[in-house]
Amino acid sequence: MQLLENVNLKKYLSFSNSVQCDKLILIDHLNDIDEALRKFSSAYILGGGSNVLVTKSHIAQTILKINLKGKRVIKEEDDYCLVEANAGEVWHDLVLWAVDRDLGGIENLSFIPGLVGAAPIQNIGAYGVELKDVLHSVSVYDRKHHCLKVFHGSECQFGYRDSIFKSSYKNWYVVTSIILRLSKNFHALKTEYGAIQEKLKDRNILEPTIQDISSVIIEIRKQKLPDPSELGNAGSFFKNPIIPIDVFEKIKSKFDTMPNYPVSKDYVKVPAGWLIEQCGWKGKRVGHTGCYKNQALVIVNYGEATGQEIEAHAKIVQQSVFDKFGIEINPEVNILS
Repeated sequence: MQLLENVNLKKYLSFSNSVQCDKLILIDHLNDIDEALRKFSSAYILGGGSNVLVTKSHIAQTILKINLKGKRVIKEEDDYCLVEANAGEVWHDLVLWAVDRDLGGIENLSFIPGLVGAAPIQNIGAYGVELKDVLHSVSVYDRKHHCLKVFHGSECQFGYRDSIFKSSYKNWYVVTSIILRLSKNFHALKTEYGAIQEKLKDRNILEPTIQDISSVIIEIRKQKLPDPSELGNAGSFFKNPIIPIDVFEKIKSKFDTMPNYPVSKDYVKVPAGWLIEQCGWKGKRVGHTGCYKNQALVIVNYGEATGQEIEAHAKIVQQSVFDKFGIEINPEVNILS
């Protein structure tokens, strides 16, 4: 455990906004969590800093950064294996590690920024796959009772970009590791998204492997998303709204090109990026912030934006979408204010 004082969190946040922190504790071992949280019980837990916007310029609250490393196969059967990964592992590195071993199930989640520990909190997802589809269990540290606990996948109350750790038990548990159930044979490929099909066609791939899917998605995401080391951002800032079909049909009568993806017989998902783009925000810069030129869903820091500026821009975008379409879009990013 390392205790740092008077630290600028800029390099720990993918938005790269300047935030002064009184105390930053780096957690490298599981036992350190218990010691740190008994001493600093109200500490804020920081993972990779890729899905958080800090709006303050100064934080008196102690920050705990989880650096727990390690990943391994813990059980192997004929058709599947269980893989354990610690919370401080880079998510994309875990995906590449699995794909390289021909372990299937998370290839569609390639190139998602952040650490493993955030994955179950957010129920990360992309291109038809969510973490809940492959999650076996989550190991956590209980901040109230100072003990370790395991949640099986069915206990996590997963929803769209949501979980029990983000809602009813928010700030109660610290994720220490996860276990994934990954396929070894007969991988169930998810290729229905048009962008994936187009890339496979361009490469003349008729029978794709999980390696092909991962490679294609990495290419797609690199084209859409800016590199946080070059342009501060937290990836998709807003969730794609899910609305009742009857509401969608009324709106579509006015905007007949509105795309949608069915999620059930009663609801459809509408791309937030499309809604934002229709409001004229794509590539538009306001002061030190704005919406990315290649993907309106991504809010970027052009270098000197404060957290308050980024949040203010997000609220203006939200309001313009509501004014035009009557649809509320909500942040996917966690806002610490």
